[in-house]
Amino acid sequence: MTTKSLYNTKAMPTVGISARFSGPLKALGAVFKRLSNDVSSCFGLVVITILVLSAIFAPWIATHDPNLVNLPNALRPPDALNWFGTDELGRDIFSRIIHGTRITLSIITLVSIVVGPVGLLVGTTAGYFGGWCDTVMMRITDIFLSFPGLILSLAFVAALGAGLENAIIAIALTSWPPIARLARAETLTFRSADYISASRMQGASSIRIIVKSIMPMCLPSVLVRITLSMATVILTAAGLGFLGLGAQPPLPEWGAMIATGRRYMLDSWWLVAFPGMAILLVSLAFNLLGDGLRDALDPKQR
Repeated sequence: MTTKSLYNTKAMPTVGISARFSGPLKALGAVFKRLSNDVSSCFGLVVITILVLSAIFAPWIATHDPNLVNLPNALRPPDALNWFGTDELGRDIFSRIIHGTRITLSIITLVSIVVGPVGLLVGTTAGYFGGWCDTVMMRITDIFLSFPGLILSLAFVAALGAGLENAIIAIALTSWPPIARLARAETLTFRSADYISASRMQGASSIRIIVKSIMPMCLPSVLVRITLSMATVILTAAGLGFLGLGAQPPLPEWGAMIATGRRYMLDSWWLVAFPGMAILLVSLAFNLLGDGLRDALDPKQR
């Protein structure tokens, strides 16, 4: 074998690998380009990026120890030393909000990891098999959907006990039904497609068809739905924290910060204003990004 043929043989795997990843990279670049052309989507993406960076670099961004009690410095208004003022125990509110981004991001991440696969699996299975399987799964889904998310989360937290971990479990248990409904609707449109029939004729099992052929087609819609649901997740987590059923003191969770500061809010407005603004901005950012993703992933908009 000549040197030239050896060179070509070694180059073949590299070409295959590059070709394998070029398609997803081009699709990702197209989505990012469409998001960058929309002002509201850019705003949401920037806010979420700031949220992630703040969670990663919280110890370096925070100006004070978030749990350091300094009673002589209590209820201090915003100034050059304490940018967002201090709370009733003299703790720096800016530092607590920055460290609270870690709690918010952990709630978002863990809930997404649970509700995405669960909702996708339930919805695609019900839509593909139909019949009694569809009826049973969708009636269970309807039971969850018949209760407001916060009320159902309160019921689960009351059964599991107060705490951040139990609050995450409760929110995850109440967030998967809309995704399952969406995945089922998508599956009903795909299950009679020609490529699904071809897979059956080739002897592919139902599990393989669901996992390899149907789930990837449902992923864009599910991703958009999860992004839009994050605002509800943040508000539910803040509500549980406000009621004392979520993150427990001294954790700097934004809802819990509002709950402790409401007793002093008439004279010290900054105790509730800045945590509330953080909840508002992050929730709005996820809604705007979800709308942008929906437009970017919609074939009719291309």
